[in-house]
Amino acid sequence: MMSQIPQLSACPSCEEPLESGDRFCGACGYDLSAVPAPPDDNPTVTMNGTAAQPPAAAASVDWPVAPEVDSSETPAPVVLPTDIDGRESGGSDSPGVRFDRPAGVPAEPEEYPLAAPLPPEAPPADPRAAGDPRTAGPATPAAGTKVCVACRAGQVDRDGYCENCGHAQPRERDHMEQELSAVSAVSDRGLRHHRNEDAFAVSSTALPDGSPAVVAIVCDGVSSATRPDEASLAASRVANESLLAALPRGTHPQQAMHEAILAAAEAVNSLADRSAPAHEHQPHVNAPACTLVGAVVTPSLLIVGWVGDSRVYWVPVDRTQPPARLTEDDSWAAQMVAAGLMSEAEAYADERAHAITGWLGADAYELEPHTASFKPDRPGVVVVCTDGLWNYAEAAEEMAEVMPPDAADRPLHSAQVLVGHALDGGGHDNVTVAVLPFPAPSQGAGSA
Repeated sequence: MMSQIPQLSACPSCEEPLESGDRFCGACGYDLSAVPAPPDDNPTVTMNGTAAQPPAAAASVDWPVAPEVDSSETPAPVVLPTDIDGRESGGSDSPGVRFDRPAGVPAEPEEYPLAAPLPPEAPPADPRAAGDPRTAGPATPAAGTKVCVACRAGQVDRDGYCENCGHAQPRERDHMEQELSAVSAVSDRGLRHHRNEDAFAVSSTALPDGSPAVVAIVCDGVSSATRPDEASLAASRVANESLLAALPRGTHPQQAMHEAILAAAEAVNSLADRSAPAHEHQPHVNAPACTLVGAVVTPSLLIVGWVGDSRVYWVPVDRTQPPARLTEDDSWAAQMVAAGLMSEAEAYADERAHAITGWLGADAYELEPHTASFKPDRPGVVVVCTDGLWNYAEAAEEMAEVMPPDAADRPLHSAQVLVGHALDGGGHDNVTVAVLPFPAPSQGAGSA
């Protein structure tokens, strides 16, 4: 009954303004008559009940690393903020960042007007004879037809909107979870975005000697590009397939990761509009783009690879040992710090901090895949995530504080807790995280 519907000023799902008497949200189709009660479980509470202990200066993790070697001994060149080209991953133009629009091309409006509704047909003398919806029950949809969740009558078009009432439909990618024996991942649309532009792929296979190799790929679509959701989905799938093909053949995991990033880049490049002028470096073309970060875990090695500002963190099972961040962002802030022009606190406080300087896409300036190999000397958990999570737990110590103490035994629950932490913190971006225990367990090493 209408009296049972809460009087809300905004949709609990997407925060679209509501009018009195609305039964469904006009933006996302949310059923306002079934507003859920707040859950009893609060994943933002520290799971171990203690504050994070600062790592001792002498307690650094001594792992063999395969870094990217720079043989040049010349000092770092002086870099000015205006010299750095990049792209704003959050979807807005950033001062000092190259992301221009060609002259004469107007900015896209924030809202698009809907087409005027068709005039109503004259009702027949007997409404029941013509199947008047006031007297007839809901029509049975044809097999395979998706029906609107709001009006329960109209078909849903390929863009996800009802052809009858115009309501946006819940998307399949709004919330995704996948659990394997040795890795789990969760992705959520967040509380501010109208769609989920993140994607992930998790799997496991066996190396030539029969030992297991567990894979996690996480991609973040660049919102300021066109079709970022397609870019992240294509990149995650292709990178995962490339690793599953290379690792059983005996390719070194670090080389396999490098090749997987190149394959993912080709997949994203193929999504670009080939009818656009094929001149070099045309950011206004807005080719589909995304970032990529991945990890491969074996019984003795941890391999990471990335392009962009998604990250990998290491959290040891023994929380008295220090956690670590294993990747460096391709971002304006990271370049300012590397050039010695700003401290990390100053750089990340700047409005240009999250402008990425590396991504996968046809209009990327130069593809530079980063890979590194580690050999941990103790068990732990590997966290592979987008900035939708690390914006709320940026330091490695903060990530370890949020991580449940039983993460190595319950990776799916841990991924859910981390996503919940980001949503409780504001959920301003899509959130995706994969959790991989190290070392990879010997059981369940078959391909998945």
